[in-house]
Amino acid sequence: MSKKIGTLFNMQFITASISTTLVLLLLGGVVFFLLTANNLSVYVRENIALSVSISDDMKETELLSFRKSLNEKPYVKQTNYISKKQALKEQTEAMGTDPAEFLGYNPFNASIEIKLNADYANTDSIEKIKKEILSDKRILEIDYPQDLMDAVNQNIKKISFFLLGLAALLTLISFALINNTIRLTIYSKRFLIHTMKLVGASRAFIRRPFLVHNIWIGLLSAIIADALLTTAAYFCVQYEPDLIEIITPAVLLTVAGTVLIFGILITTLCALISINKYLRMKAGELYK
Repeated sequence: MSKKIGTLFNMQFITASISTTLVLLLLGGVVFFLLTANNLSVYVRENIALSVSISDDMKETELLSFRKSLNEKPYVKQTNYISKKQALKEQTEAMGTDPAEFLGYNPFNASIEIKLNADYANTDSIEKIKKEILSDKRILEIDYPQDLMDAVNQNIKKISFFLLGLAALLTLISFALINNTIRLTIYSKRFLIHTMKLVGASRAFIRRPFLVHNIWIGLLSAIIADALLTTAAYFCVQYEPDLIEIITPAVLLTVAGTVLIFGILITTLCALISINKYLRMKAGELYK
């Protein structure tokens, strides 16, 4: 009997593993893009800066104290101080001419660029932040690209809903495809299952080798799928190193864990459903 069950680990095992691997690759790919899309949205929002123009009346010690207080705010990720000289230099390089030469003075003010934490990078939060900062009369104005911020937030919502819907759809498709593969494998052993019932084997005893067999299929398929996805991510980061901000180790671990858990659970569940179906069948129904 054990030899007959052992024959499951041959071409059928390889075929089922390949089919399951392909399905898990699709599912893992969607989870990967869902997580990286979230990281990308955080990265973009945290790199949209608010420019705080500072009056010349603010002394250097006061400016340092003001910047320190900003860095302690929960909505601030980081700040960058731009002096009057630096602002003039940057504008001279951008315009190709020095405004101070024909004006006779430096027309630019010192400023602090504020990069916000992603949770605060929306219009409502920024309006509250502006009101708080502008309460200091030495602050002249605060500029930020509102149109860009609104566009980013709107597109992020659309992409997130699309990817979530796609993930749900692929989960159903994955279940159907893997279930069909496993059902066909167990169908070819339906007479063996019936024979084991006739000799008095318990249902738990009959189920055990089939469940173990399909757990191995799920495990092996998940490992192969994870290896392929990790390799693809590695080459993406090698090609464009800045992607390390988006394709993080946490993303890869989450994808690997999701694929592994899903692979084992889905193959075990599908095997259990198919085995129970044939355990309930009478001899005459096996020929249908």
